[in-house]
This record gives sequence, C-alpha cells and structure tokens, in this order.
Amino acid sequence: MKAKDLIVILGIIGIVLMMIIPIPIFLIDLLLILNISIALMILLVAMNTKEALDFSIFPAILLITTLFRLALSVSTTRSILQHAEAGEVIETFGRWVGGGQVAIGFIVFLILVVVQFIVITKGSERVAEVAARFTLDAMPGKQMSIDADLNSGLINEQQARERRSKIEKEADFYGSMDGASKFVKGDAIATIIILIINLIGGFIVGMAIHGMDFAEALETFSILTIGDGLVAQIPALLISTAAGLIVTRAASDGSLADDVTGQLFRYPKMLYVAAGTVAVLGLTPIGIFSTWPYAIILVIGGYMMQKRLTKKQEQDELLVEEQQIEEVRSPESVISLLQVDPIEFEFGYGLIPLADSQQGGDLLDRIIMIRRQCALELGLVVPVIRIRDNIQLKPNEYVIKIKGNTVARGDLLLNHYLAMSPGFEDDSVIGIETTEPAFGLPAIWIDEAMKERAELSGYTVVDPPSVVATHLTEIIKRHAHELIGRQEAKMLVENVKESYPALIDELIPSILTVGDVQKVLAKLLKEKVSIRDLVTIFESLADHGHYTKDPDILTEYVRQSLSRQITQQFSPGGDTLRVITVGPQLEKKIAEAVQQTDQGSYIALDPISTQQIYQKIGEYVSRQIQSGQQPIVLASPTIRMYLRQIIERTMQEVPVLSYSELEPNIEVQSVGVVNL
Repeated sequence: MKAKDLIVILGIIGIVLMMIIPIPIFLIDLLLILNISIALMILLVAMNTKEALDFSIFPAILLITTLFRLALSVSTTRSILQHAEAGEVIETFGRWVGGGQVAIGFIVFLILVVVQFIVITKGSERVAEVAARFTLDAMPGKQMSIDADLNSGLINEQQARERRSKIEKEADFYGSMDGASKFVKGDAIATIIILIINLIGGFIVGMAIHGMDFAEALETFSILTIGDGLVAQIPALLISTAAGLIVTRAASDGSLADDVTGQLFRYPKMLYVAAGTVAVLGLTPIGIFSTWPYAIILVIGGYMMQKRLTKKQEQDELLVEEQQIEEVRSPESVISLLQVDPIEFEFGYGLIPLADSQQGGDLLDRIIMIRRQCALELGLVVPVIRIRDNIQLKPNEYVIKIKGNTVARGDLLLNHYLAMSPGFEDDSVIGIETTEPAFGLPAIWIDEAMKERAELSGYTVVDPPSVVATHLTEIIKRHAHELIGRQEAKMLVENVKESYPALIDELIPSILTVGDVQKVLAKLLKEKVSIRDLVTIFESLADHGHYTKDPDILTEYVRQSLSRQITQQFSPGGDTLRVITVGPQLEKKIAEAVQQTDQGSYIALDPISTQQIYQKIGEYVSRQIQSGQQPIVLASPTIRMYLRQIIERTMQEVPVLSYSELEPNIEVQSVGVVNL
C-alpha cells in the first residue's frame, strides 16, 4: 500500500475516532485551523478549474470535509460542556466577531447560517439537481452525435472512446453532486442543532456542575457557543461557495478570474455609462464625496480597457496578416488550389441579381429544389453546387462546369422573358432571336409589354431564373454518371445498410467491391435510369455477382430487375410503346462482331456497317421527332448494350431498351425495322 493511501485511510479513521475519544484542547485548535485551511484551498481550486470534470473528486471531498466538521463539532461540544473552554481559536472568534457583545455575535452567526442554508446551499442543490437531470437526458443525443462523427470519419475510434468516457463521467459527476449537496444542507441543520445544545446544555452544566451563577454561565457559554458555531460555519460557507461555483460554471478556457475580467469588462463603453449614472447620484443628498471617486475609477478603468482592447485587436490583425503571408509562402499553400468542385455555376456581373437575395434573386432556392428533384427522379445526391461570379465572362453570360471543365454555357437578358413558339411563328410577337440553352430550341427574348401577346399566341414564356434552373437540371441529368464516385457510392451503400444490413453484409465486400457497385450505378445513370430503388439494384447484384464481375453484364441484369420502373418511365400511363426495332440480320451482325477478352467484351464492327447503322436509325429517329414522339430503339437482351455503345456518340439522347426490360402487359408497336 502506498504512503498516500495509508494517510487517507488513517485520516478517515481518525475523523470517526474524534467523535468517540476526547482530544486535548491544543489539538482542537490545530484541527480547527486545518479545517479552515482545507476549506480555503478547496474554494481556490474551484475558482481556477476550467470545467467541472477537472475537479471530479469534489463530491467525495465534500462528504469527507462535512464529516470532519461534524467530528470537530462533537469534540468542541464535549470540551465546552466538560471544561467550560474549547481553546483559543473558538474563544477568539466568539469575542472578536461580536466585538465583546454576545448579542451581536449571535446575530452575526445567525446571518451566516441563513446565507449558507437558504441562499448558497439551496441554490447549489437546485442547480446540481437540474444539471444532473439535463445531463442524463442529453446523453443519448451526445452518443448519437459521437457515432455520427465516427461514421463520417471526423474522429477515430480512440477519440470516440474518450468522448464517450467524458460523457459518462459528466453524468456520474452531476449525479454525485446532486446527492453531495444534501450533505451541506444537513451540515447546516446540524450546526444549528449543536448551537442550541451547547447554549442550553452549557447553562445547565455551568450552574449545576461548574458552580457558576446565571450571568457568568450565560456569558461564558454564549461566547464559546458562538465561537464554536462561527469556527464551524466559516469553512462550511467556503465549501458551499466552492460547490456553487463548480455546478454553476460552464466549461471555459480560463480560470474564474480570467472569465470575470474578460467577459464582465468586455465592453468598456458600458463603464462610461455606469460612471455617468454614479456621478448623477452624487447630485442627490448622497453627496459627491461618496459617489464621484467611484465614477472617476470607472472612467479610468473604461479608458484603460478600451485602450487595451484596441491594442489587442491591432495585434490580432497583425498576427492574422503574418499567418496569411506565411501560408502563401509555405509550399503547402497550393494544396487548397488542387480542390476541384463537382459542379460550378459561374456568371457575369450583369447576372448578379439572380443570386442576390437582397435584389429579389431566388437562384439559391431554385438550386435547393433542383437537388431535391434530382434525388427524387434519379436517386442521386447531387453535390453542393458552387456559385460564383466571374469577371472574365460577358456581363449576361453564364457557364456550367463539371469537375472544373465547361460543359454548357448560355446568355440571359434580365427584365426579359424567353418565348418559345408552339410550332408556328406569330409575326406580331417581336423579340431578340436566340436559342433555348437546355434543349437547343429556337426562341426569342421579349420584354414585359410583349409577354401577354406571346402567351395568347401559344408561346411558352419563362423568366430568366427558370431558364437557368431548367438548363442546370438537364446538365446534371446528362452528366449524373460523372457525379457518382466511390465516395458517393459508399454513402448510398451506408444509407441502405441502416435498413437492410443483411443485404449489404452479403454483397460488400464478399461478392463485389464498392468500386464495382459504383460502375454499375454510373452506367445506369448514364442511360438516365433512376437508381433510387437501391434495394432492388443491390438484390440483383447479390444474385448475379457470384457468376460475373463484368459491370456491363451486371448492369444488364439490374436493368431487367428494374423492368417495372423502366416500363413506367417510357410509358407512364400504360400507353402503347412505339419503338424502332432491330432486324435479325443486324442483330446477327452485331452478335458476330462481339469480341471477348479478359478485361471484358467489346464490339469490333467495320466502319461501313457502323455508318449504315447510324444512317438507318437516324432516319427513323428523325421521323419520330417530327411526329412529336420520343424515339426508342428496341433490341434483344444479348445485343442491347453493344447497340447502345454504337449509337451513344451520335444519338446519346435516344434510349435503347431490350425485351426483358419491358413488362409483359405493355403493348409494343414497331414503327420501323433497322436492317443492313
């Protein structure tokens, strides 16, 4: 056993023995001074702790010091009643506090008891109770926050363990403080009872045993009783104050003195207001001699604090400038420039009102709706869209960038409307000819006066923010496959895992990796197939991932699993599906041109046949568009993906479906057969 452990054990045993065994008067004086010293030390430590857990042993110390004070009270009571004296410490306190008058000393003692029992102890008890309750109620939320930070990678396992341990210790501490505050309350009550016992018992013992008359007994035992009460009450008051400081003080970066001076005197101008108020009080019968010295001190203090704050601000600004210079000079300063935003929207200075909410711009709100729309339609979480002005652009020009590369641009005229004709032109509608940026349709910019006439003529009229929103939405849909990488795929997988853990545990990583899943999701998005039904997609991958790891073949299996979704996408009302079918000769030609390698399969078709396919399919596509119908190519499941590879460069917007991707109850009508 260590020496310090032995000292603590012997000390607690000694406290218990003090209540039973009489101790000499000179030793009582030493223990009373020790009691005051310990209480003062506890108060100073409580004032300098930054947070409650820095003094987590306080509840146990509170119990030990309370027991020590009670043991001292028992010893002093025994000495007072037995010898009619209790040492120099008690007698000095009894005579000095009351100024030689027993009544005054008694009143002072009662005031100290009231202050401790009703004000400090009662308040500390209530604060400890509320703190314990709220700490326990907040534990589940704090635990979830730690788990979220751990899952997102913001903290590691060790940091999470430390934060959980801190939360548990906080709950234990405030729960202990809630109970320990009852000790202080009981100690105050015990002090009052001991006072009454000493006073009444002293009169009886003094006259019956010590042979004193009534006046002598009253004076002697009143002084000793009051001194004993004060010697016990002052340390109790110090420790009660320390308990109040511990439970009422929030966590900070400094001591109590730093917080008081830093926060109470943070606003020097308020000291001038206080000084003026005190100076005005001097004009009343209170007098200037009692008030103006404080007003002068407040003015001087305010001036010095303001000067100090100004100097500190200048030093902080200089420090920030030096740090910025060092960051620019350091080799690592260019690392931040390597970050490429997934999506950027840049515009000229003439289009700033679109993004400025103070000028009525609602572009930011529209972008939020675009992200929600893409999540619902494509099942894709669109990254944050970076919006910035670019003085290198024309005033009314904007560009859309994907991963730092410009993929689209357009021009807008504010205070105008974009009007698109219904198929026939109305000469009375006059405007500036342009092209609708999202779909490349011919359009005109018209002013407010021409808007009503254009609407009556059947034109589709939209405002500039709607033009931008439509264009941005189409660009995101067109390049959605570029916006989903491994990190985004992992996030989608983790989201599904919360509800379907068995599915994800079987699929990843035993069957496929996150990279394999990402390739399949990207291929689906490239052909504008929604990946919102991730459960069905992952179920299909888990079923067929045992047989092949080829992302192209896995994508075909997934598309067949999503047959109901694909059917409703192209025939939402169950209408007849008009398609361009592929003839047997062309299917045979494509099937024979497929080459198998270790890296996968690809199609090796001669240029002449490829050009004929472009020409034949292009003719049917043009007819479908002219008739106002969406062109759809229908092929067999074995060649669907290869035919898509052939036509995607020139006819990217034309969907290619297979028979297995359509529901059996849908009616299909062929509008043409493509053959060589």
